Amino acid sequence: MGKTIERKAYTENIKGFIDKELIKIITGIRRCGKSEILKLIKEEILKRTNEEHIVFINFEDVEFDNLLTYKKLYSYIVEKMKDEKKYYLFFDEIQMVEDWEKAVNSLRLKNTDIYITGSNSKLLSGELATLLAGRYVQFEIKPLSFKEFVEFREKLDVGFFGTAPQAKITKLNQKAAIYDYSPIREYIEMGGFPLISTQHFDVSQAVQIVKDIHLSIVFKDVVVRNKVKNVALLEKLIAYFYDNVGSPTSLRNIAEWISGGDKNKIASNLDTLSNYISYLETAYVIQKVQPYDISGKQIILANSKYYLADHSLSYAIKDIKKVNKGSILENIVYNELVSRGYKVSFGRMSARDNREIDFIAEKNGEKIYVQVCLEFTTEETYNREFAPLKDIKDNYPKYVVSLDSYANRNDEGIIGISLNDFLLNEMF
Repeated sequence: MGKTIERKAYTENIKGFIDKELIKIITGIRRCGKSEILKLIKEEILKRTNEEHIVFINFEDVEFDNLLTYKKLYSYIVEKMKDEKKYYLFFDEIQMVEDWEKAVNSLRLKNTDIYITGSNSKLLSGELATLLAGRYVQFEIKPLSFKEFVEFREKLDVGFFGTAPQAKITKLNQKAAIYDYSPIREYIEMGGFPLISTQHFDVSQAVQIVKDIHLSIVFKDVVVRNKVKNVALLEKLIAYFYDNVGSPTSLRNIAEWISGGDKNKIASNLDTLSNYISYLETAYVIQKVQPYDISGKQIILANSKYYLADHSLSYAIKDIKKVNKGSILENIVYNELVSRGYKVSFGRMSARDNREIDFIAEKNGEKIYVQVCLEFTTEETYNREFAPLKDIKDNYPKYVVSLDSYANRNDEGIIGISLNDFLLNEMF
C-alpha cells in the first residue's frame, strides 16, 4: 500500500503495553486496519530490538499454511528462538490456527512479548480461553472515523470528489474542516474501510470494494467459521439488518419478515436465526443497542436496535441512492460514540411515553443525549427532535445532529449541530 498512516487513538494505547507480560489482542471486523496497526507496533519495537528477535506471521498467507495447528506453530516459534533475549511474536488472524490458545499459553511462559489479531469478538470465549484468563488485554479496532477519514486523505494526497489525487487539501482544523468539496458527503458515500482512503476511488469503485469486503466477511468469518448450512436464510437475515439500521426489532419480527408471515416457518426459523444473529455479532458485522427507560433510569426488556460496523455495508446489498440516508447518519453517529469509548443505548421517555432519544451515551459517570435527523425542514421536524430533549431534566449535554449545514443553534440548552461539526467536536 505504500505509506502507512498511524491511527494514534489505537497505537498509543497499545504502545503503552509493550514489554508488559500481558498478551495484546487486537480484534475488529475484517479489513478495518488491524494488520496495519500490528505493523506499526512492530516498527516501534524495532527501535528496541532487531529483526532476528521479531517473528511476524499472517495466517492468511499461504506461506504459513503448514502452521495451522497449535503444535506446529509452537515448534516453529521455538526453533526461531536462538538465544535468551526477548522475542516479539506477532500473529495476524490467529483464529485460523486450531487450538491456538495452547501454543500462545506455552509461548508466553518464555521470554516473549505477544501480539495477536482476530476478526472475532469471541476469540477468547471457548474452554481453551481459560488458559489465558487474566493474562491478556484486548483492543477493539473500528473502521475509520470521520476525522481519521479526512486525515488519511490529507496525508496520502488522495483528494476528494472532483479533485485530482494530488490536489491540495486544506489542513484539518480542530473545530471544523473546510474544503473545496464537502468531505462529510464523501464519507457518507464512501464509508470508513481504510482501503478506500488509500487511493483515489470514485463512488462506484468504493461500493465494489465494500461489496468484496462484505462477501469476504460473510464467507470466512460467518459461513466457514460457524459451518452455516442454510446460507440462503443467512443472506435474508443480513438483508434485513442492512435495510433496517436503527429500527427497533425483535427475533420474532425478523422471523415474520423473512418467513412472509408463514407461522410454521416462523417457528422453525427462530432458533436458527438466533444463532445466525450471534454469528454476525461475533464477526463484528452488527452490534445490538438496548433500550433505556429515561424516567426509570434503567435498561429495559424491549425491542432492540442494530447498527453496522461501518455504514457503507448497507451499500453492499442495496443501491446507494435508495438507502435510507437518515439511518446512515444514525449509524455514523453511533460508531463515533462507540469509538470514543461510550456505552450506548437508546432512550424511551417512560413506560407511557413512547417518544425516543436516538442515543444515550455514558462514559466515566457522565452522559450525553443525541438525536439525529437529516434536516430541520419543517417546524414539525424541529419540534419532534428538540421537544423530548427539553423534557429531560438533567444538566448533561444534549445534541440534535443534522446534515443541515445551517443546523448550529441553541434552544434552551439543546445544541443543534451539523454532522460535520459534531464528528469533529472534541468537547465530548
